[in-house]
Amino acid sequence: MSEARTGVAFDRTGFAEHVRDDPAGALAALRVAARNGDVEAQALHAQAHCEGRGVPRDMAEGLYWYTLAANSGHIHAMNMVGRCHELGQGTPANAELAAAWYRKAAAWGLDWGMYNLANLLATGRGVRENRAEAFALYRQAAVLGHAKSMNLVGRHYEEGWEVAPDPAAAADWYRRSAEAGDFRGQISHAAVLTQKGDIDGAAQWLRCAAETARPDLLCRVADDLEDSPHESLREVAAHLRERARGSARVEPPQPGG
Repeated sequence: MSEARTGVAFDRTGFAEHVRDDPAGALAALRVAARNGDVEAQALHAQAHCEGRGVPRDMAEGLYWYTLAANSGHIHAMNMVGRCHELGQGTPANAELAAAWYRKAAAWGLDWGMYNLANLLATGRGVRENRAEAFALYRQAAVLGHAKSMNLVGRHYEEGWEVAPDPAAAADWYRRSAEAGDFRGQISHAAVLTQKGDIDGAAQWLRCAAETARPDLLCRVADDLEDSPHESLREVAAHLRERARGSARVEPPQPGG
């Protein structure tokens, strides 16, 4: 296996400043660096095409540049090649190829690679279902600080999936996930706080979740809260519905990693 790269050759900070001052010039310089073989520039060039930043959105072109960077050892690009194959962005969907790329990124220690591979293992998409390995990967990513994995580790402890049920451990991982910014973790943490009688704390975390959660999830949570005996939670339900209506009018961001 060749040396993995996290992206240090191309100056990301300098590039960001260049984009603010001269977007066209910055993108032209990025394109030249990518074509000259700079791996970090290739990954940034891919991201620009996938997100349509400064160039027309072109997922196939983005996948091309991500693949070049990934084949040169860029671990974040490895994960993004996996995402493109999983979601069928710029190429027909292929969960088996996605799993192979996620496994490469995970082997190099990338938390997003671990999380994405675990999702496939947990559901048997592109790989043989292996919930024990999925849990091990979620936990490994969670220890590295991956917020979404923290929430799923908490879920495993709550439900007793691949581990003995442990409500205290579940609550701790939910709290960590919430504090790390994952909206699902914030909702899970709010549920724990509600059970403990900390209604004000639960309402606060639910309002935090409303800032980033998907409209369909906000509506489901609002449904659960509408009949709450606590007025503050019923008020949160109304807030979540309002946020969901506003979010539905905005094009959702593309899934990433």
